[in-house]
Amino acid sequence: MNSYLGLDGFRFGWVAAWIDEHGDHGFDYSSGLMRLLAIPHLRAMIDMPIGLPLSGYRACDLRARELVGPAVFLGARRDLWTFPDMAAANRHYWEHEGKGRGVSAQLWNIRDKMKEVDEAMTPARQAAIGEAHPELIFWNLAGRVRLASKTSAHGREQRIALLQQRGFTRLPRWLTLRHGTGIGRDDLIDACACAVAARDSTQRIGGEETDPRGLRMEINF
Repeated sequence: MNSYLGLDGFRFGWVAAWIDEHGDHGFDYSSGLMRLLAIPHLRAMIDMPIGLPLSGYRACDLRARELVGPAVFLGARRDLWTFPDMAAANRHYWEHEGKGRGVSAQLWNIRDKMKEVDEAMTPARQAAIGEAHPELIFWNLAGRVRLASKTSAHGREQRIALLQQRGFTRLPRWLTLRHGTGIGRDDLIDACACAVAARDSTQRIGGEETDPRGLRMEINF
């Protein structure tokens, strides 16, 4: 049975949640992205930038940040992973783009996963594998209002409830099974949100611009 796949990175690799056309659902994890992308799927969404400019901030990130705030990281650029450290990256960007146009620690910490996604993607694959952002997905599911912080108990309850309403009824149980895997609570929740977007999303921000490899810079939700 073909399914809809959502993926998010965590410290030791990737976590994937899937849901099929009959509502059956499950999750898996792996140190490598390609093993999870091999799960048969009609459509997949991944919480990681796809389509990386050589310089500047992506228009889709700026617009998404207007809607859901600083959970959207700015500064995803091609070849970020080639710098020896974050200080060197920021010196380069400040010199060429202006002070304050660097990268955050959060973005720097996912640079290797950005590279892994970039190596897996082609313009043809982007027809079935898209970029999504969990906070945009939750904003949309909640009626286009911002939820409480995902680090708060109330915010987590809001997100889990929205996902249960859309078929991920086993999620509370899964959250007790992740211990010892290295999967963070938010990582699993976000993977489920991406799977919902893979199944249901018809909306996106951006998509008009492409990067040097021909990948569209857009965020689905």
